[in-house]
Amino acid sequence: MLAGLSSNAVSAKARGMHGKRLNNSNFMDLLNCKTIHDVAYYLKNRTSYNKILAEINENEITRSQLEVLLKQKIFADCSDLGKYGAAVGERFSDYLIMRSEIEQVMHSLILLNSGKNDDYVIYMPEFLQKKTGIDLGALRQIKTFDDLIKSLGNTPYAKVIAPFKPEQNKLLDYTKIENALYTFLYHNVFTMIKKHYKGGAAKQLRDIFNSYLDLDNYVRIVRMKSFYKAPPEAIRNALLPFSTIRKHFIDAMINAKDEEEVHAIMAQTSVGKRFLKDQDAFEDDIPLRVQYETAKHHIHFSTHPSVVLLSYIFVKQAEVYDVITILEGIRYHLAPSKIAKLLTIVNFQ
Repeated sequence: MLAGLSSNAVSAKARGMHGKRLNNSNFMDLLNCKTIHDVAYYLKNRTSYNKILAEINENEITRSQLEVLLKQKIFADCSDLGKYGAAVGERFSDYLIMRSEIEQVMHSLILLNSGKNDDYVIYMPEFLQKKTGIDLGALRQIKTFDDLIKSLGNTPYAKVIAPFKPEQNKLLDYTKIENALYTFLYHNVFTMIKKHYKGGAAKQLRDIFNSYLDLDNYVRIVRMKSFYKAPPEAIRNALLPFSTIRKHFIDAMINAKDEEEVHAIMAQTSVGKRFLKDQDAFEDDIPLRVQYETAKHHIHFSTHPSVVLLSYIFVKQAEVYDVITILEGIRYHLAPSKIAKLLTIVNFQ
């Protein structure tokens, strides 16, 4: 009985927090901000980000500092929800931590490949820096692949990327390492779902991740074909090994002559019929937009607390990344109308 009450409390709390999300009016105000400091002031004084930003001086905060605090809001909300259902909160908190760690590793790989390690910025919230097994101080100072492995210490990421050590004077194979790390992440996610959830909850949780991964692989095929003119085998190796799309459709997209043919084939699949019909977003944005729409639906209609909590996390992530996109747009002096086209949530409330 107490477990049932706790589970119901998770759903009620998540829906209540969702009610305080940024709306179209908030985003229009943010799009009209002229500086990073204007955005910080608005979020601190006009939105539910006031608590996480309470201690900042909005006239002095940098873009990277603000980004870290915005991402910390996702973890803070997950922690708050965990008070109402500890097991549910811990499982998805572990997913968030792992994803954040992988993002930090990928950030370091980009800089290592470019030779710009002096530009390293830690994008982890401060409390997460205390939880991670990654030596972030060492990660700041890496000069070689071996330095990177040492900074990862006893974390599983060291073992995942060790086989990809480049030959002397050769660049890292960023795509293969990214594929390996995210394969590791989602393997853990699906294992967690299988172990802890049954019936409708398991089905809905798998659907949230599967729809995202199916569309992510679709985007990978389009990108590899359009931008890199990659041969079929290279495209196949770039895909994550999770898919509900039938093999003959995957094969056909890999061997298609151009982006239009890939899209036409994808539109024949069950996931394509569900999600591509009314999408006018940039191809790269489609997985996140679909994940957002699916999660928003489950927040309102799912009867499973685990699904509601995960859905809240994904909706909050979309919101945070949209604010970060606005910050980037301001940094590069883009017109508000151009920034708006890059957002996930605007016009999707």
